[in-house]
Formats: sequence, structure tokens, C-alpha cells
Amino acid sequence: MSDWRSISLWLDQLEEPLTPRAPLTAEVDADVAIIGAGYTGLWTAYYLKTQAPQLRIVVVEAEIAGFGASGRNGGWLMGNLLNDERMLHRLPAGQRAASSALLHDIPDEVGRVLERQGIACDYRKGGVLYCAARYPEQRLRLQAQLVALRELGQSEADYRWLEADELARQLRVQDAEGALFSPHCATIQPARLVRGLAACVERLGVTLYEQSRVLDWQPGQLRTAGGSVRCDWLVPAVEGYAARMPALSPHQLPVQSLLIATEPLTPGIWNEIGLARGQAFSEASRQVTYGQRTSDDRLVFGARGGYRFGGRLRENFQLNSDEVALRRRLMLDLFPILKAAEITHTWGGNLGMARRFQPHMLCDRQQRIALSGGYGGEGVGASNLGGRTLADLILGRDTLLTRQPWVLPQAAIDQLPRWEPEPLRWLGYNAIINSFVHEDRVLAQRHSATWRRRLAMGMAGFMEGLMR
Repeated sequence: MSDWRSISLWLDQLEEPLTPRAPLTAEVDADVAIIGAGYTGLWTAYYLKTQAPQLRIVVVEAEIAGFGASGRNGGWLMGNLLNDERMLHRLPAGQRAASSALLHDIPDEVGRVLERQGIACDYRKGGVLYCAARYPEQRLRLQAQLVALRELGQSEADYRWLEADELARQLRVQDAEGALFSPHCATIQPARLVRGLAACVERLGVTLYEQSRVLDWQPGQLRTAGGSVRCDWLVPAVEGYAARMPALSPHQLPVQSLLIATEPLTPGIWNEIGLARGQAFSEASRQVTYGQRTSDDRLVFGARGGYRFGGRLRENFQLNSDEVALRRRLMLDLFPILKAAEITHTWGGNLGMARRFQPHMLCDRQQRIALSGGYGGEGVGASNLGGRTLADLILGRDTLLTRQPWVLPQAAIDQLPRWEPEPLRWLGYNAIINSFVHEDRVLAQRHSATWRRRLAMGMAGFMEGLMR
């Protein structure tokens, strides 16, 4: 594939020429070999090289930096980790506070690196609004979540409830009943971040090979069609593309997320919508819808995706008319004022979902393999945490980063939780998603019978529990 700009709005907006770097064409030696020039691989290279400049680090990329999820995501840089509430709940109060502070600092840490390295990626830390917007049960669900967060020690400064009038000062959503607000989130232009990181690590002395798909790898080496790398440490940083690697595919389920973007909207329309500070927003159904206002005043809106039998990756992300229509309908449910807005870009990407929604950072010192993944769609921020953590693990440092419940400092890849074999995966995934779709349809009909609403919620909640 050479039409890189058609991958997403983000890559289309880049001013730089998307000329691939030279491929791997020889046998080379490295202290650390990283598979994948996405966020996880590049953050790992960055923190290793800044802490141990003498290391010989090689990054091998199948396409170009930003081809995968790092150039396709919704641009949320979140100060949390998927499923962190469950992991933090098991910790003593003191450790829990330190771990929460570590997570909340993710957007700020990225901001510090951007400033230090001169990476411009439209970084705006405006927080995030989780809105109760389409049916009343969302308000109850979000307020129950707030109670749980308070029990974990999260303060008013971390999460607070906004009634409808206070929400309207930041975002005006059709029929909104309120929102849960957290300041621990920034929005970015994803492709500018990943491309900026790639250029940054090269300046630091990291060697980056592009258009060099890894054909096989094992401890101490990897091989492409044109060459090979012998290494002390190997870091497979592939996330959703783990489906192509037999060692990883049982542990990572590739699912897809799909997005649309409007044309640049007028100041008058944005005065009606809000989001003046670069806030991220989502609508609190189980099937998450999410969005942000871009620096050139578009609305980027993402919603739902799918899973393919056998864990097959989706290669073609030219959305069909039904896929576009669904996302447009959901967008108009929230923002009817956009009825006449043109959709100029549609795209999607593969992301990795770990069993039990359990992100992991792993270091196998015997085989000299380090791995971070299972971000479940929250990888823009989680990958920074993962890169920092893998750097400390590889360097043998005992730090706050390496003492977290999501870190497995002495585990092997095959010890990670496994997804069920097919056809159980496909049947289970679709049964769960269909229960979410049914719940959404029933609850969105505001005059549906109480028993139908309770039944739909109960079934969806039960099915969601099975995934955990």
C-alpha cells in the first residue's frame, strides 16, 4: 500500500511527505530490537535511549510509522488504563493513591516530552466529558461509577458530576441530563504525535527500518524478507496486529473501531456545540461513542466496530454506506445542528483486546522479551505508560512504574490469559455485542415499558460480566 494519506484524516492532514524510510536489507546487531513503529514501540525506544544512550536500538516496521492504530485512533490521551478500577481496588489505600497519581500524570508526562522535544501535535488538555445524553439510565450508570470512584479514593478534583446546566457551559448535547467530568485527559492529532516520535528517536540515535514486515521472530532474533536482526532484548510492540503472530494471537483479540469526520464547521456552529478548550467527549452507552473537536474545527466521531471470525484483521477500512450511516445517525442524535454537515473522511483501525480486559506489561528475563499491550482502545496514553515501564524493566530498575498490578515482571507470554478457541470467540463476541445493541435500542425509546428496559439492561450487564 502506498496511498498513505487515505488511511485517516490524521495522515491526510500531515504537511510532510510520507516517504518510507529504507527497509532492512542486511544482518544487523542490536541491544534492543522493537517490532512496530507505533506508539508503544517508539515510546519504548525513546525512554530506553534517553536513559541509556549507549544502547543500540533498532525499530522494524511493516509499513510506515503511524500505519496502524497510532495513525488512526480518536486522539484521546487519557490519564487512566483500561480496567484500572478493578486492578487498583486490590491495592492498599497508600499504594492505590500512588498508582492513581501515576495514571493521572500520563497526559502531563506526554506534554512534558512534547515540549522538550519540540513535537507539535495539537496537544490540548481540556479534560473529558462522559455524557448522559440519550436515555435516563445513563445518568444512573455514571453516578454509580462516580460512587465507585470515590470508594477508590478519587476526589472531586479527579472526577465530578456536572448537572445539565453546568455541562452546557462546556458542551451542548441534545437532551443531556448531565455528565461525569475528569481533567485527566488531553486531545491530540495522532499522526503528528507518532510521526514526531519517529523523527525524535532517530535524532537520538535509534535506527528505524520501514516497509520491513517481520516474517518470524524468536528470542534473540527477528527476520524480514530483506534481512535480520540479532538482539539481546526483543520487544514485539504490535497490539492489534498480534493476530499475525502465533505466539501472541491467543492472548490478543483484534477488534475494529470506525470513525467519521465532518468538514470544518463554522464558528457559529461551534458556539452552539462548545468544546472550546479541546475537551474529549463520549456518550455513556455500553457501546462507546466518542469524539473531539480538531484544531481545524472538524468534529471527529467514533463509534463501535466489530470482530472477524478467526481473529482476522480488517485490511480495507473504506467504510460502506451502512457503516457511515450508523455513525452519522448517532452523531446527529447528540448534535442535530450537524444535519447539513458534510462527512469528508471515514476510516478505522484494528486494536488489541486482552482477555478479561486486562492490559499487561510483561518482562521475561529468561527469554529476554518485553511486551506491553491489551490497551482495548485506550492506547494513546497507555502506550506511553507501557513504554516507560518496559524501559525500566529492560534496564532492571525497581521503580514505581514496575511495581504496578498490571506489570508482570517475571512472566512469559504463554502465561497471559487466553481467549477461547473458535467458534466460541466469535459466538461469544457477537452475543455480547447484540445484547448491547438491544439494550441501546430499548433504552433509546424513552416510552418503552419498564420491564423491557430492566430486562435489556440485565441481559447486557450479564453479558458484559462474561467478558471480564
